[in-house]
Amino acid sequence: MAQKTSEKGLNGAAAPVVTEPGRVRNVVLVGHSGSGKTTLVEALLAATGTIPRAGTVTDGTTVSDHDPAAVRQQRSVALACAPLVHQDVKINLLDTPGYADFVGELRAGLRAADAALFVVSAVDGIDEATTALWEECAAVGMPRAVAITRLDHPRADYDGTLEACQDAFGENVMPTYQPMLGDDGQSIAGLLGLVTLRVLDYSEGYPPQVGEAEPEHLNPIADDRNTLIEGIIAESEDETLMDRYLSGELVSTDTVLTDLEKAVAKGNFYPVVPVCSATGVGLDALLDGLVSSAPSPLEHDLPVVTAVDGSPRPPLICDPDGPLVAEVVKTTIDRHVGRVSLVRVFSGTLRPEQVLHVSGHGLAERGHPDHDADERVAHVYSPLGNQLREVPYCIAGDICAITKSGSAETGDTLSSKDNPLLMEPWSMPEPLLPIAVVAKTRSDEDALAKNLARLVAGDPTLRLERNVETHQLVLWTMGESHADVVLDRLRSGGVELDTEPVKVPLRETFGATAKGQGRHVKQSGGHGQYAVCHIEVEPLPRGAGFEFVDKVVGGAVPHNYIPSVEKGVRTQLERGLVSGYPVVDLRVTLFDGKAHSVDSSDAAFQTAGALALREAAGVGQVTLLEPIDEIAVRVPEMYVGAVMSDLSGRRGRPLGSESEPDGVHSLVRAEVPATELIRYAVELRALSSGSGTFTRTYIRHEPMPSHLAEAVRKEHSGK
Repeated sequence: MAQKTSEKGLNGAAAPVVTEPGRVRNVVLVGHSGSGKTTLVEALLAATGTIPRAGTVTDGTTVSDHDPAAVRQQRSVALACAPLVHQDVKINLLDTPGYADFVGELRAGLRAADAALFVVSAVDGIDEATTALWEECAAVGMPRAVAITRLDHPRADYDGTLEACQDAFGENVMPTYQPMLGDDGQSIAGLLGLVTLRVLDYSEGYPPQVGEAEPEHLNPIADDRNTLIEGIIAESEDETLMDRYLSGELVSTDTVLTDLEKAVAKGNFYPVVPVCSATGVGLDALLDGLVSSAPSPLEHDLPVVTAVDGSPRPPLICDPDGPLVAEVVKTTIDRHVGRVSLVRVFSGTLRPEQVLHVSGHGLAERGHPDHDADERVAHVYSPLGNQLREVPYCIAGDICAITKSGSAETGDTLSSKDNPLLMEPWSMPEPLLPIAVVAKTRSDEDALAKNLARLVAGDPTLRLERNVETHQLVLWTMGESHADVVLDRLRSGGVELDTEPVKVPLRETFGATAKGQGRHVKQSGGHGQYAVCHIEVEPLPRGAGFEFVDKVVGGAVPHNYIPSVEKGVRTQLERGLVSGYPVVDLRVTLFDGKAHSVDSSDAAFQTAGALALREAAGVGQVTLLEPIDEIAVRVPEMYVGAVMSDLSGRRGRPLGSESEPDGVHSLVRAEVPATELIRYAVELRALSSGSGTFTRTYIRHEPMPSHLAEAVRKEHSGK
């Protein structure tokens, strides 16, 4: 059972501890930015006495502002866990950022949760991104409910918002409570339960006065009530119940409520509750619904596990006495505590001073290599905002935090060192907005590398790339706000850094056959340098690489100096010829030259090889190549025309579009120069009202239009 423990945390506040998985509810709050998720979480914490008043924790800070980046951004930018106890059940509320840039935090919340509460503002309604998220939850069968918030706002439109939810989310999205107006005829001061016919009166504050509905209340809600009950009965496991109901049999309220709870827990029915965080309207109704209808961890399918080597293992069971299997759903760096890992325990019990095995699939391309290590967990905590309250254990189904883990990264599996296991990975979107970062001074380079490694380890939506062609350190992010937060965290960690324009890895090649002579003849201090070589350069097909051919006859160039010529040519290829970019796809043939028996040397012929290539470039046609990516853009049908027009404006070549099986979205494919895609992640979001996503894959380099190539050459010569 859930109980208050006397264990104290870093700030002295007692934390709830549970002994049974059936007494846990893990609920993730999702919705667009400004819908009121964090305000609702704080109101629920205050309503249950977890914090003294809405907006504060016991030390006077808010639940969400413990992250300095969130304070500066003036919005939630990270996943936050807020546990509370209601009706002897521990509810772990997982508050997620609403802005699309922080989708990694959202996916972490979905992984840790067993149900999703969609928070929709009665002022702003829903957006395309929220609809897409609903579909994502539907695809994995996650139970969902809807809270319509901000009912006290002058522009609040509850009925319109409810209708929008039903249009966007589909069937079985139905209100279980009807708002009731106060004496002023405008403010919402109560709720009427459509199943129970009980009135919750908040006119004198929270908690409400509870009474039975008056006869005058019943006629206005008759149609809504009948629709709701028929919807619930349609999902009943008792297949005879609908026929009995339609034949006029009176179905008991207890039967309807039981079927409602089962249908919600199975993800077949989606109740809507009106809520006002400021006045307390609906808070108790929402809490009651989460306790009765949200599934416990015992009712939710658990992720697949394997041995570390990938061999199969039996399915997990949410059993506190089973093998320990937990997952790091989020890792952050606290400036006072160090590394803090939010952990969902799926099986077994996590205890302090336990030696764990840490294993991870890794994403090498994002800077997360595979790894396996044993390490000891010193303490186990229950997190609340910036508080870490020590607890004696964390059972299967519950969520906790551990600190100072040396190797654990987001997505890693924690298991017993004697029985190491690995959980299947969860999907993360690819970061597609690049930011080039550079340390201000040499002394900052080590600090930059160290802090970047920490951030990338904790955020799977970051990718760090040191581009060998452009020599830039590129941080791939989800969008401008994500990039701002990352840079803010780096600077707050004491790293002095700048950003610079991202360079696209262009290349050069020859457009026609050309010949060149390299002559390096010097006399200095009695020591001479002598080397002459003649080469012919021929272009090769795209992707063919570089070939060096020796056609010297009669020993004009001694055999031991021929590799030196090739080395000089290769060095010049890397440096570039006209615009400073690597030269590719050509064959260089050495066909003649001269040497001196005393003054020739390896270094002299390297220099001559480079000079010969440069002379050939001066008389030949050097072409600038740009990378071409194939992109696939997924958008609702209404945006297909705008997307295709925009891609054409980016010098893209559309490959066509196809409708997806859902009948709502289309996939637009095109080949687009990478130089036109640097900020496409931001621009597509604006073009599609936040509903568009895309993937990109490099396919080849091809010649850049002459006017653009000339601009690049001028820029290079200006340097």
